[in-house]
Amino acid sequence: MTVDEIFTRTSVRSFDPRQVPEEDVELMLKAAMHAPSAMNQQCWEFFVVDDPGVLSELSSAAPYAEPVGRAPLAIVLAADEGRMKAPLMWQQDLAASAQNILLAAKSRGIGTVWIGIAPHEDRMAKVSSTMRLPDRIKPFCLIAVGYPSEEPVPKVGRYKPERVHRNRHVATD
Repeated sequence: MTVDEIFTRTSVRSFDPRQVPEEDVELMLKAAMHAPSAMNQQCWEFFVVDDPGVLSELSSAAPYAEPVGRAPLAIVLAADEGRMKAPLMWQQDLAASAQNILLAAKSRGIGTVWIGIAPHEDRMAKVSSTMRLPDRIKPFCLIAVGYPSEEPVPKVGRYKPERVHRNRHVATD
């Protein structure tokens, strides 16, 4: 994996029916668990979902979650409150973990889209209910995973040098 994945990654919302090889799923999960974590708490839990019925249920958990129902696989990222040493930081930990999944998938030609769940209580409740999570497990996001049905086109021009500041903010108006 190189920095190219960072610059060419894009959200994929339509997938072909091919299954994602287990070794690629494991690579994504290993990448996820190598993310930075506050106080090294590593409170994450990952649920790999390939059951079409569960994918369908999850696709209604949030606005714009429909791609989960069209993907052959989804990963639900969650945090275990019992392992939180820095409880205010769990969402940052899981965000870094999610980004690693997206980049690892891209390195294998696999498409993904991140569906936000936390901190919306209604979305968290729907995912918790669907996944039958105990109260201590807090869902963070869904990631739809699969081979793109068409070649994704990376976004260009996202770097904005005018948004880079050195040392202090300087008023421009």
